[in-house]
Amino acid sequence: MRKHYDLVIAGGGMVGASLACALLPVAQALQLKIALVELQPLPPPGENRFQPSYDARSTALAYGARSFYQATGVWQRLREHLTPIEHIHVSDRGRFGVTRLHAVDEKVAALGYVVENHWLGQVLLDHIRQDDSGCLDFICPAEIQSFTPCEDYSLLSVKTPDGPLELQTELAVIADGGRSGLREALGISCDEHSYGQHALVANISLDQPHQHIAYERFTDSGPMALLPGETLDGEYRCGLVWTLPDDEVARVLALSDAAFLQQLQQVFGYRAGRFVRVGERYHYPLKLTLAQEQVRAGLVVLGNAAHALHPIAGQGYNLALRGVTDLAENLIASRQMGVSLGDLARLQLYEQRRKADQLRTIGFSDKTMRLFSNPNPLLSLGRSMGLQLLDVCPLGKTLFARTAMGLDSPALQLPR
Repeated sequence: MRKHYDLVIAGGGMVGASLACALLPVAQALQLKIALVELQPLPPPGENRFQPSYDARSTALAYGARSFYQATGVWQRLREHLTPIEHIHVSDRGRFGVTRLHAVDEKVAALGYVVENHWLGQVLLDHIRQDDSGCLDFICPAEIQSFTPCEDYSLLSVKTPDGPLELQTELAVIADGGRSGLREALGISCDEHSYGQHALVANISLDQPHQHIAYERFTDSGPMALLPGETLDGEYRCGLVWTLPDDEVARVLALSDAAFLQQLQQVFGYRAGRFVRVGERYHYPLKLTLAQEQVRAGLVVLGNAAHALHPIAGQGYNLALRGVTDLAENLIASRQMGVSLGDLARLQLYEQRRKADQLRTIGFSDKTMRLFSNPNPLLSLGRSMGLQLLDVCPLGKTLFARTAMGLDSPALQLPR
């Protein structure tokens, strides 16, 4: 195993693995040496058969993610277990306002896609493991415990079952999630704001096909989303994200399946059909998080380790993926210029570009959540009028759809 790498990625989840996939097509030409350090052990080769799970957590990919995964060479396999979103229905419960978006109107195959996290992770890791360029090493199970900057490189202390390792690298990328121990160990604090809400997540079966419709429904207790999923064993499955006040979540979790479905039906209505089954229910607190530092010399904080936002518009992973795109292009350009990947001035250019996108996306989700959670009658009337006006304004719908699909951001550009 090497002791020196150009890039070390801490975290082999969806964000860290996507960054590795973005760089692999050019790694050999640019003589990049990459290490991916992951805490969880990899499954043995051959144990990669995928079986969709009724209770699997899913992610909504914006349409713009398609071009990223096409450029990295994983789209053909990834699409085997994707559910396209062909229609989006946005409404305010009990009020007249509604906006409907349709893929055919925007001249795209889909407005987005729903994917099981396990399938996305498997496809990315399989793609990396099958690479024969010799440019990437997996180091797992392992954990980076310290980061020490030196003059021309950084020193990483890595804990493995076989003993400690010391690695040198031009750049370390922290992509190990919102509870990043390495970020905390480096004293990188976060600005946090609690919404006083929990997201309750579960899979729901309908008594009729979902017709590839994604619903965003605003209710008095908070927004809820219903995402179309893969049909399993003849059951029409959707992914539910239900926002609940902190003091309500325990009561709703304690309901029997029948009582839960009854309350969900009462709150959501019958537009999608009847809810006939619910799987395991998960929940997590909702808060807005933004790392105060996202770059240092030789260091980048990426994905959930850098930011977390309200799931109201389903933009969390898509924001992270745009960060992966910008970072990959920054590193490729640095290499072509003969500049260290950890050069602070180059990384600050990346940070400036990301901050604008982050603040815009976080601001949109935060303001939308606050607007649609406010019970003020005048605001309620204004919301309904706004949704209705948007529904009859083709230009407004196109601009809204392009933003939701991530088409207002440049696609990943790899040198030929």
